[in-house]
Amino acid sequence: MATSPPPNTQEHTTGMIQHRYDRQAAIYDLFETPTELAWRRWRPRLWGRIPPGSRVLEVGVGTGKNIRWHPPEVSITAVDFSPKMLARAVPRSRQHDPPPELALMDAQALGFASESFDVAVATCVFCSVPDPVRGLREVRRVLRPGGQLLLLEHVRSNLPVVGRVMDLCNPVALGLQGANINRNTVETVKRAGFHVLEVEDLFLDIVKLIVAEPSTS
Repeated sequence: MATSPPPNTQEHTTGMIQHRYDRQAAIYDLFETPTELAWRRWRPRLWGRIPPGSRVLEVGVGTGKNIRWHPPEVSITAVDFSPKMLARAVPRSRQHDPPPELALMDAQALGFASESFDVAVATCVFCSVPDPVRGLREVRRVLRPGGQLLLLEHVRSNLPVVGRVMDLCNPVALGLQGANINRNTVETVKRAGFHVLEVEDLFLDIVKLIVAEPSTS
């Protein structure tokens, strides 16, 4: 009897995470209202670092929470792999001048030519990308030499008790929302071929603002 070939593990995992974000898209902003009180203080600090005239890629635009802080003097393309999350970003994009260009796209397989952007930005994204090294290598590919990667991410704490609790809770967070809460994103950025220029702790050692550039080595 003929048997079906086993599913591609990477595609299967990506599909599951995509489904988890699709199913919560309608209530995502409501669910995150308490934490957004903090994140809305940090988002402008990230976007304020972008030089005027830059070609910018926002990876994981989600429901468009960052759009209100998109600088007006730059050209922004914003992508997400969840159709339903991206649909929630459309009204916000139309209210912004100039509106970003939105595209349905997986960070692990960006459909852009190499060296297409000056800056890449992501907030709370690489906790959810199934293969974050692969995703960040794609971001590195589409950044020009000397371009910048700007990340606002939550990571695993190095505090022993806090880090252990995050490890224990991670399967629940991943199953419910599709996000890992115990990744070491700074090290992942380095493994993907970036040189880390700056890491700023915004909340304990859990929320970090990370600035990096493609490594030349």
